[in-house]
Amino acid sequence: MDRSASPNNGYNGRMPAPAPIASPRFAAALAIAALAAASLASFAREQAPGAVSVATLPPEARTTLELIESGGPFPYPRDGVVFNNRERMLAPKARGYYREYTVPTPHAKTRGARRIVCGGAPRAVSECYYSDDHYRSFRKIEP
Repeated sequence: MDRSASPNNGYNGRMPAPAPIASPRFAAALAIAALAAASLASFAREQAPGAVSVATLPPEARTTLELIESGGPFPYPRDGVVFNNRERMLAPKARGYYREYTVPTPHAKTRGARRIVCGGAPRAVSECYYSDDHYRSFRKIEP
């Protein structure tokens, strides 16, 4: 960088010359790239929530899966109700596609936070997801 005093470069001989400012085009491109990266990360989190094997689920979740496959009876009246996916953590599907089931939590006086959400017909589910934090996150259940 030219540091000689000149009326054209604004340098007065005493202070360091200011750093060049990024062009507005560069700043806009950087902002767009940051937004795109954040959007992709959000999309990836929503579309690929991770996986958990049946073998690594808590025993209560495995029991709930067996009840789902056999059609019940379920211990909680809300088991099998439509899950509306308001959190948009699962793939968008038609209303009624997803159903929720309670996974009992030992020593809890309420239903607790653990759930299994399955998609498809009630007795012919095509996909199930486990949430241990009341729908804040889901992991796809795999064999």
